[in-house]
Amino acid sequence: MYKVGITGGIGSGKSLVCGLLSERGVAVYDSDSRAKELMHHSESLRNVLVETFGGECYVDGALNRRYLAERVFGDKEALRRLNSIVHPAVMADFAQWAEQQSGSYVVIESAILFEAGLEHYVDATVAVMAPEALRLERAMKRDGASEEQIRERMRNQLSDDERSERATYAIINISLDDLEEDVEQLHRRLSYAAARR
Repeated sequence: MYKVGITGGIGSGKSLVCGLLSERGVAVYDSDSRAKELMHHSESLRNVLVETFGGECYVDGALNRRYLAERVFGDKEALRRLNSIVHPAVMADFAQWAEQQSGSYVVIESAILFEAGLEHYVDATVAVMAPEALRLERAMKRDGASEEQIRERMRNQLSDDERSERATYAIINISLDDLEEDVEQLHRRLSYAAARR
């Protein structure tokens, strides 16, 4: 199965692009929600998290997200350890999921595709980009967050320039009409690339 990674900074509209591809019959894997699900339900992942970060990771069998977030916040080594545990589990789950899908290609949506080195698991990558002011406006409206909170998240992400340099394809999301057209063109290109593989 031809695999495509779609990424973009906060407020870029990567979920919207994935939604438009889904409307075209493309199976989309949301790595964020699957990571949370796996951390909640995978016994092997649970055991490694408890071994690494302590029994407080789970309370009454449920993931203690607040505790885990506090453990890794501001500690790059702890965050690196957490990612080195969770990311391989997510990518193994994605690979298994991809094999069960039909269609010419599948998509994995990940905000940290490049930061986490997940681009090595896919055949092509797409960077979704938008002007910073527009991204700020969208993210503040969606999350009910302040400008400073959104800017802080942006500072912890790759820039659009870095993403577009590393991506196979780049798509700019300013207006929905243009985006619809661009996604249709992207879908054709990806279908063609998958067929030629």
